[in-house]
Amino acid sequence: MPRDRKSPLIQKIAKQAYSTFKGLRSSASGDTNPAADKQSELISLVTTVRAADLKIFPRKRKSSSGAAGLQSPPVTYMHICETEVFSMGVFLLRTGASIPLHDHPGMNGMLKVLYGKVRVHCFDKLDDNLVNTIPPHFDPPLDPLQSTSLWRSVLHSVAEYSENSGLCLLTPVRDNLHQIDAVEGPAAFLDILAPPYNPGDGRDCHYYRVLQTVAEGKSDAKSNKEQQGEEKEKEEETWLLEIPEPEDFCCGGEPYPGPAVSI
Repeated sequence: MPRDRKSPLIQKIAKQAYSTFKGLRSSASGDTNPAADKQSELISLVTTVRAADLKIFPRKRKSSSGAAGLQSPPVTYMHICETEVFSMGVFLLRTGASIPLHDHPGMNGMLKVLYGKVRVHCFDKLDDNLVNTIPPHFDPPLDPLQSTSLWRSVLHSVAEYSENSGLCLLTPVRDNLHQIDAVEGPAAFLDILAPPYNPGDGRDCHYYRVLQTVAEGKSDAKSNKEQQGEEKEKEEETWLLEIPEPEDFCCGGEPYPGPAVSI
């Protein structure tokens, strides 16, 4: 079948995303793995998108205060489209801005930087029920209610992405928790999630705070060299505490200026 060369690239991406993720549901209700050929086609399309395709351009440094003297949000979101299958939009981060560590329950995702550079810390949960594996103490100690929101996790990767990089991908079980920081200036990235957030269907966003690495507090009776081999796989394990949305995080909205998308 000949490719549609007249449609804007973002329209092609939206149609391919719908085709790729149609029929997938959260991990609790069915298959979460898209067909490899369809996902490969989607990755190929998203990898080529640039800020200019969406009529988005890096902004010159200017005062963060508006006309009324109010601080503008450090993070804003441009909504492009949403269906029952996927959602798509653009996040814009001011210099030094961060999207706190959060999750995407039962969801697949793609992140493609449009301009600037971001650093992404990706975590995986290791267990579903950790009440009986809580370590003896934290400093400061947790109260009993907090301990039920504690998760043993692993820091799977830390990577930087720019407009010339490939995609940051997440699945329901791999790299599903991540923190995104703007590096060396403002940044923007295209964000695709499938299926979209939906609290009524068990897909609400949760935030987390890193407490400490699991390796901390272990006996130091062995030398570092002796521990190096056996602890190599565990040294990046962490305890994450589920928390309310951080008070210092604010995400605003702004109009999407690019080509219209229809599904």
